[in-house]
Amino acid sequence: MIAISIETSTTVCSAAIVKDGEPIKQCINYEGSNHARLLPLYIEELLAYAREQGMHIDAVALSEGPGSYTGLRIGASTAKGLCYGLNVPLIPVPTLAVLCEASGVKEGVLIPMIDARRMEIYTMLDGETRAVVVENEDSLYAGDQEVYYFGDGAAKCAKVFTKPNWHYIPDIVPEAQYVGTLAESGMRTVESVDLAYYEPFYLKEFVAAQSHVKGLK
Repeated sequence: MIAISIETSTTVCSAAIVKDGEPIKQCINYEGSNHARLLPLYIEELLAYAREQGMHIDAVALSEGPGSYTGLRIGASTAKGLCYGLNVPLIPVPTLAVLCEASGVKEGVLIPMIDARRMEIYTMLDGETRAVVVENEDSLYAGDQEVYYFGDGAAKCAKVFTKPNWHYIPDIVPEAQYVGTLAESGMRTVESVDLAYYEPFYLKEFVAAQSHVKGLK
């Protein structure tokens, strides 16, 4: 399977071509707040590359959330447009699983963390995606195994984690190449997604902050 993969759940924006689970080409930006501008350019570049290489795109793989509400909407709308245009299926992949794949850790307890403001994070515990307010390690895991935590919500948690079996791995971000790898491994069935009704996995409802611009409420 040759898939175009999209990841826009955090401040990092990326898209990639993945063939049979192996990344072929990836475009990525770490600077944040450029998803709406950069993602169409990345897709155009990847499609041009695919044409040059004689590749036929079989699917679009999408990091489905949780994460940034705006980022997820940009990624999902782009992915759905691609699927309609190319007449290919959409394969959503859980963003927290993408983070775990990006970490490269294969043992111990893995706790991916996506920032949800203040001391709240999105994480995956016992196979369930949750929003958790972190006070200390016991908010997440009370066992004695080696624990590895990472993601853009992890740095703030490191300030309150003191147990020696807890290990912070910095600079781990979800990337499109890992979205494609997990899509190939069959984390979701293609048949389960109805494009007309598909929405990203926000986990929580979006709450708009009140504008500070005079005259806007």
